[in-house]
Amino acid sequence: MTIIIDPQCSGISGNMIIGALVDLGADTGKLKEVMESSARIVGEVEVTFDEINKCGIDTIYCHVEMFDKKGHVHFNEIVDGINGLDLDEDIKKTSINIFKRMAIAESKVHGKSIDEIHFHEVGASDAVADVVGSVWAFHSLGFDSKNVIGLPIAVGGGTVNTSHGTLPVPVPAVLEILKGYNFIGGPVSSELATPTGCAIYAELCSEIKEFIPLVKADNVGYGSGSKDFDHPNILRIIKSSNINESDKIDVIETNIDHLTGEEIGYLFDVLLDAGASDVSVTPIIMKKNRQGSLLKVISKRSNRDKLVELIFKETGSLGIRIAPNIHRGTAKREFIKKAFVIEGEEYEVTFKIGYVNGKVISSRPEYEDLKKIAQKSGLSLRKVRELVK
Repeated sequence: MTIIIDPQCSGISGNMIIGALVDLGADTGKLKEVMESSARIVGEVEVTFDEINKCGIDTIYCHVEMFDKKGHVHFNEIVDGINGLDLDEDIKKTSINIFKRMAIAESKVHGKSIDEIHFHEVGASDAVADVVGSVWAFHSLGFDSKNVIGLPIAVGGGTVNTSHGTLPVPVPAVLEILKGYNFIGGPVSSELATPTGCAIYAELCSEIKEFIPLVKADNVGYGSGSKDFDHPNILRIIKSSNINESDKIDVIETNIDHLTGEEIGYLFDVLLDAGASDVSVTPIIMKKNRQGSLLKVISKRSNRDKLVELIFKETGSLGIRIAPNIHRGTAKREFIKKAFVIEGEEYEVTFKIGYVNGKVISSRPEYEDLKKIAQKSGLSLRKVRELVK
C-alpha cells in the first residue's frame, strides 16, 4: 500500500489533512476525543466534522474552535504534554517530531535555540489538536510512513498578518520547514500552506515526487480548508496499491570508449553474477566521432546501488545514468523439462514457456542444456536446436 499526499491544488494545513483522513474512514468519534484531550496541553477546543462541497467536490471540513489558550507555549512544554497523553508511543513520538520540525524552523528564523522558542500561531491549542489528531488518524487507518509519497505543495502568494507583523507568503517558518522539498507559488494571492501542515507533511512523507507514480488508486479522501476560491480549496490523500515490484525495474546506462573487448566481456559477466536482470552492450558513435559502446543494465531496485558501484569500479566511468522505476510488461513464465533421445542417448532439456492471457506465446529451450548436448554428442549447436524444436 502506498499513500499519496497531494497538496498541488490548494496547499496544506493540519485540519485539511485530518479532513482527508476522515474521508478515508478515520473514526470521527474517537478522533474528536483524541484531539480535544490533547489540546488541553494548551487550552480548550471543540472539534466538529462537516461535509462541505468545494467547487463540486464533496469534502470533509475539520473545524477546531478554541475557547481558551495560553499566551505563549514553549517547545519543552508541548513535548512534556504530549508525552503525558494516553496514546501509542509511535503516535507521541511522531507528534513530537512534527513540533520539533516547527521549533527548529522558528529557531533558525529568529536566531534562538529551540529551548528559547515559544510558539504563537503553531503553539495554539488548535495546532496541538491538528498535529496529534493527524498522526492518530493516520495510524488508525493502518498507514505506514515508510510508504508515503508527497507531491509538490502549492504555498500561495501575497502577504499574511502574523504575531510578528505582515510577512510574505510563504512565511519564513514554512520556507525553513520545506527546505529540500518541492513547492510552487500560487495559484492565488493567499496563504495556502501553514507551518503545521507543512511539518506534518515533512514528517509523514518518506518520498517526494513531482508526479503521481504508477499505482492503482483504491480510495481517495478530500479535506477542505476554510477559505473559498474559484478553484477547489482541497487537499486529497490517495490510498493506492503498489504495482507488483517484479514489474518495476531501473535502467542503468553509461558510455564506454576506453575498455578492450576482453574487459567489456568480463564486465558483462560480473554484472550478471552480481544480480543484474539483463546486460547489453551496443556499438555507438560518440562525440568527436569516437567509436564506443553503450552499456545498459536492467536491475531490480534492491540491486541497483551495488551494480552502480560495480560499474564505477570496473569502468572508471565519470558518470552513470539511472532511469528509476520503469514499468515493464511481463508475460507469465513457466519452466518445463522434457526428455529427448539424441544419437542413442537420452538428454533432459528445460524449456521456458511464456503465456499471455492463458495462451502460449513462446517455447524456447535453455541454451546451457543445448550446449551440454552439443559438447557430449559432437553435433553442432544448430543441429541440436533443430532436433529438440
